[in-house]
Amino acid sequence: MFERFQRTLVMNYIIGSGLAVFGVGGVFIFQTLDLSIREILLLLGIMLGSGIVMIFSELLLYRRHIRPIRQLFMTESPSIDELTSAFEQASRFPILTVQRILCPHLFGLSIPSIGLTAVFIQMGWIDLPYRLIGLAAIGAVMIAVLHALIEYFLTVRSVEPLLVYMKERHFELYHQPIHATYRSFSVRTKLLISMLITGVFPIMLFMLASSVQLSTSNRTDTYWNWAFVILVIIVGIAVLCSFLLYDNIKRPIGLLTSGIEQMESGQLQKIENPYLDEFAQLIGGFNQMVETVTAREQENAQLLDSLFILFAATLDARDPYTAGHSERVAMYSVELARAIGLPQAQVDLLNKSALLHDIGKIGIRDDVLLKEGKLTDEEFSKIQEHPTIGIHILSQIHLPASLQPILAGVRSHHERIDGKGYPDRLSEVDIPLFGRIMAIADAYDAMTSDRPYRSGMPVEKALSILENGRGTQWDAEFVDVFVRLRRQAISA
Repeated sequence: MFERFQRTLVMNYIIGSGLAVFGVGGVFIFQTLDLSIREILLLLGIMLGSGIVMIFSELLLYRRHIRPIRQLFMTESPSIDELTSAFEQASRFPILTVQRILCPHLFGLSIPSIGLTAVFIQMGWIDLPYRLIGLAAIGAVMIAVLHALIEYFLTVRSVEPLLVYMKERHFELYHQPIHATYRSFSVRTKLLISMLITGVFPIMLFMLASSVQLSTSNRTDTYWNWAFVILVIIVGIAVLCSFLLYDNIKRPIGLLTSGIEQMESGQLQKIENPYLDEFAQLIGGFNQMVETVTAREQENAQLLDSLFILFAATLDARDPYTAGHSERVAMYSVELARAIGLPQAQVDLLNKSALLHDIGKIGIRDDVLLKEGKLTDEEFSKIQEHPTIGIHILSQIHLPASLQPILAGVRSHHERIDGKGYPDRLSEVDIPLFGRIMAIADAYDAMTSDRPYRSGMPVEKALSILENGRGTQWDAEFVDVFVRLRRQAISA
């Protein structure tokens, strides 16, 4: 990451220098002045030599500025102080970049260039009036400021992944957020400075270039041809600066918009927060909201799960001989659902449905529900009402849309593949998925559990009954998977 960061800075510098110094500055000189080939070569040599001095000066400053960050990446387990120092330095890097641009640009490029140009004029190698040197000095300051503005916004973008990495590294090592004191320019300050430079720079550049052009040329047609070129450059500068400013504001707003859209779709995810201005507070507030909502949802989910278990335990408490039946049916159902590849969200709903599959038995009289002997036809018809009673009970709770799928399992867990089940005599795939899964789990637990009037049958016998009923009473594919799972459990 560190090497990528440095490569990005180098590319930014090349882009910024190319646009400001050689683009604007070069056109300003060579398009404005009427120069001979010899004078052009001399001025190019001056610019090249001064440019080398400028780059060397900036490199010295850069090595000092980058040192804390480089030290971080050279240390396998950095201390809190080292991480904090590197984070603070990375946070300041856009401002440090401005310092590296302005000082070496003025003292490493402008002063040597102006001095050498004056010497060459004195020696007669360049035929220009001395007053143009003063105008050139003003132009140098303007170009330095333009270069610094471009580099600032490019560096802000480049440093953001580095800040995110340092935050994550600090939390990974010390399990606490990094505590930094540096704060970037506010959005208002960035807007004011950018608009000031973007608005004033083109006007000053045109006025300055016009002064030079009018003082060196008497031809009106030449002036207007030149003016058109300068205006094109000015428009390009304004568009570029506006784009950089827009991009600086758009990215955090885009992150917030994306986060809100994810939240609306049910995905609670934090947003990376490498910002140090007002957007840092906005994204920090959003992330805090995500944490709070996530914690609240976890609490609600735990409470809801506890309530489902409580309902199941309350139902089982009516008949001590079937205690734990609902939880075991839920366990078998979940095991089968995972084996056939249901998504986790469906598995969770199936678990809840299975816990409540017999809740309708609350509405069955004790003399029928707890009868130890064989049930009469009338009594059995009463037992067969428990799925519809269960649906009636749950409909009083006004379940949210996300929990509505559990109703299908409660109603249909006694349906049969051949259509001879109850309460709706559904068949084949018309039986809801939850009902087909729970029917197998319910039957298996009923056969293998002890009753007052009989002992639970051996597991192998129960599995054989399931196999005999595959395709008629129970879903054949699900029976095969369930039987395989149970035999694997026995052999283990």
